[in-house]
Amino acid sequence: MWKIHPEGRKMLVLALVFFLAVGVGMYLLAPKLILPFSALAVFLLGFIGYFFRNPSRDVLLTNNNVILAPADGRVVVIEEAEEKEYFKDKRLQVSIFMSPTNVHVNRSPIGGMVNYFRYHEGKYLVAWHPKSSEQNERTTLVIDNGSSEILLRQIAGAMAKRIVSYFDEGQRVEQGVDIGFIKFGSRVDLFLPLSARLDIEIGDKVKGNVTVIGRL
Repeated sequence: MWKIHPEGRKMLVLALVFFLAVGVGMYLLAPKLILPFSALAVFLLGFIGYFFRNPSRDVLLTNNNVILAPADGRVVVIEEAEEKEYFKDKRLQVSIFMSPTNVHVNRSPIGGMVNYFRYHEGKYLVAWHPKSSEQNERTTLVIDNGSSEILLRQIAGAMAKRIVSYFDEGQRVEQGVDIGFIKFGSRVDLFLPLSARLDIEIGDKVKGNVTVIGRL
């Protein structure tokens, strides 16, 4: 069971108004084209609805030492890396690439206090580019579960032109709630303590709120 994310509802309304206006003009000026145009409009509206789908995925057993996948997609990076913005030391990086066909809702991997949030303007390199984590448009969110901090970074890709985030510093976030949305192909990075134990491997397909990334 899924519903359309609020970010998609706005786009659907705008698209519907646009297609109706163009359709009326086409009906008056070029009536022979109204059928193929209507078919195209229905297809595009269906794609928008599908892209902005938000499946209902409640966390069955809340455990803030268990790291749930923050997004749907494929694991493309697992490595020790220097996190230069907040921790400024080596962390265990896990990167999840979201293709345009994946659910693009971002969910909180653990529950806790938001200790840090920043939005950065930037480039639009392809999301799997090694430099995209530092040079693309992105947000950085650090969550403290009381004993450990993890960093989640939303990264815009070549097609993604808007990142939406719903939490700011000083707010408390529950495990599994929607924390943001990235429109079209994009990527999410997690920076975890080096002591974290991972349950995934490169190439694995993961689902937000379903797949266990690892344990703190």
